[in-house]
Amino acid sequence: MSVSVSLDRIRKELADLGITEEIIAAKALPFHAEAATLVTAETDAQGNAHLLVPAAAQAWQDMKMAAREDGIIIELVSAFRSIERQVGIIRSKLAQGLPMHTILTLSAPPGYSEHHSGCAIDINTPGCMPTEDEFDGTEAFAWLSAHASRFGFTLSYPRNNALGFIYEPWHWFYRQAEYL
Repeated sequence: MSVSVSLDRIRKELADLGITEEIIAAKALPFHAEAATLVTAETDAQGNAHLLVPAAAQAWQDMKMAAREDGIIIELVSAFRSIERQVGIIRSKLAQGLPMHTILTLSAPPGYSEHHSGCAIDINTPGCMPTEDEFDGTEAFAWLSAHASRFGFTLSYPRNNALGFIYEPWHWFYRQAEYL
């Protein structure tokens, strides 16, 4: 799919959701195109395949193995997410009665989620509720904070981040150039 077709599709989805270009500009969100080539980085206990671009999948496997060698268990909760899936997430939150300004502190609009790139991962560890603040009190988070950069991963949404998203200690983004 060409980028222009993708942008037209995203503009339509944003308009249907009531997310204006002004909202996007005010948040200064970077655009994230959907990844073209994905591989299975991990299959969870429920049989869900978590997809990433090949370099991010390899970096994830290397990082997971290094953590395990240090006695830390880390697991994928979420990885690649399509534009359609992101639209569904926003629609679900609207259906729950959340106002758009609140939703856009919890989830990126379609086309602006790091998950589209195939380089974003949500991580958890046994005994912790997935995608909850309590993750930052775990040994897994402490290990990631100390070691994830060695594998090209950075914490995307620290406390008081410039993009206005809630603190997400579980959400990490692979920046390939940092791992080569």
